[in-house]
Amino acid sequence: MRIDILTLFPEFFQSLLNWSIIGRAHKSGIFKLNCIDIRNFSENKHRKVDDYPFGGGTGMVMSPGPIYKAIESVKGNKSRTIYLSPQGKRFNQKLAVELSKEEHIILLCGHYEGIDNRIVENYIDEEISIGDFVLTGGEIPAMVLVDAIVRLLPGVLRSSESFIEESHFKGLLEYPQYTRPREFNGHKVPEVLLSGHHGKIEDWRKLESLKNTLLKRPDLIDQDKLTKDDIDLIKQIIKTDEKDKL
Repeated sequence: MRIDILTLFPEFFQSLLNWSIIGRAHKSGIFKLNCIDIRNFSENKHRKVDDYPFGGGTGMVMSPGPIYKAIESVKGNKSRTIYLSPQGKRFNQKLAVELSKEEHIILLCGHYEGIDNRIVENYIDEEISIGDFVLTGGEIPAMVLVDAIVRLLPGVLRSSESFIEESHFKGLLEYPQYTRPREFNGHKVPEVLLSGHHGKIEDWRKLESLKNTLLKRPDLIDQDKLTKDDIDLIKQIIKTDEKDKL
């Protein structure tokens, strides 16, 4: 996979190339990351890339010319061009999996009051948002996408189990995790995890995964995909929770 990031601040992404799993994947050649400075495509002697908005208003808007040239400098037949925008569809694990199958992704980072809408309408494949809040620019969202996508590429993680069991991968939150010591400040690890009985451990993990999701993020539960066993477990969770509140 190749990822090109179009930004006013290419130095912002240097940490990605030297950081943990993503840095290791880049060094091993599993994916290639390029950061393109949009200012390099400005025809202004001061490398100016923004201007006042037509119709008035506060702030500055990024001009279409430099952005268009930056996109065209890297775009190919198999490119998927994404603008990181608060108006985009919400980024989630399903979309991360979908994007991980692409050969080439272009991530456009806006700044100031955004970009000229003619770029969005004519040269962007889709807009993506990482949440309903305001950030200074698209650089942090772009880093989020790179991290979430790259870790799904073959060979990045040491085992497919590393992401298959994680929160959101199956549409549910992950079960609780524990490590040594067995007792910490009087708090003990659940006995089932020490039993060595793999069947019981798997049953416990499934129950706890459903419990976490039901109590913390019930909006994630897709009723149409629940099995009879899942429904029985949910009833058990609700019954136990109501009993604990008495």
